[in-house]
Amino acid sequence: MIYLAPIQGTTDRIYRNLFPLYFKGVDIAIAPFISSSKKMKPENNLLRELDPEKNTGIPTIPQIMSSIPDDFTKLANMLYDIGHSRVNWNIGCPFRMVVKKGRGAGMLCYPDRVESFLDQAMPALKPQLSIKLRLGLTYPDEALQLIPIFNRFTLEELIIHPRTGEQMYEGEVNLDMFEQCLSLSCHRVVYNGDIESAETLERLAQRFGSIDRWMIGRGLLANPFLAEEIKLRTVKSYPEKVKVMRAFHDHLFAEYSKLLSGPAHITNKMKEIWTYFGGFFVNREKIRKQINKTHHRDGYLAVVKKIFDELV
Repeated sequence: MIYLAPIQGTTDRIYRNLFPLYFKGVDIAIAPFISSSKKMKPENNLLRELDPEKNTGIPTIPQIMSSIPDDFTKLANMLYDIGHSRVNWNIGCPFRMVVKKGRGAGMLCYPDRVESFLDQAMPALKPQLSIKLRLGLTYPDEALQLIPIFNRFTLEELIIHPRTGEQMYEGEVNLDMFEQCLSLSCHRVVYNGDIESAETLERLAQRFGSIDRWMIGRGLLANPFLAEEIKLRTVKSYPEKVKVMRAFHDHLFAEYSKLLSGPAHITNKMKEIWTYFGGFFVNREKIRKQINKTHHRDGYLAVVKKIFDELV
């Protein structure tokens, strides 16, 4: 199975709904995290965005960022009540503002906090729980203290990115430490990290024979055909792919335009999309620079038209 990783600001409801209309092979998506809060109410906009009736594309599992068990359970149970039988707990986000608050990867170096959190949250939790984590915050062996804790609880799966939080997305993934985590865990493990081609996944699958679930983020956003290339072993021609990418872009633009007002809002949103989207094209750096120089809707559309016209 192939999972679409949660990419804050990009893999939102609209992106997830439209993606399978143009690209094959993705089975499940983890939604970008929402933060738990004592003030969270059922009518909250973030909850409405995760309404299963509005999420008609890739089957989606909500993700929660929290360091407070009661707040987490309250939000998870609200999500269960609107139709989500599974939720994911994010203790892998490496961004500094998250870590400073003791959330995301900021919890990885405190196994006692993780254990206490699960001890308090699990008894009252309605949905099944999976956990997304990294190897540690600073040291790659921190997860080795966490796996035995996770083994005490009934979890659906662990999604492990084999870097530390301090690495962010730089440097090599630590496959040896991932292998140790895999050998210690009694739960199903999903591999996540630096899958950029079918060949990369094949090498990982040969090494980790028990893994049959793979989460792809940046690699799939830069090449949305990747999942079907992995599963179906089919590769479209570059002109065919450009045509599909153009149709996908235009559909995204039309749907975001219905929600975003103001001359720069839609342009700023599409610039976020192009951060990854632009990686698909041969002249990616030139294209990103052209996109980033635009500031208003009409100018943006003119540049995008010129880019696609020159590619076909």
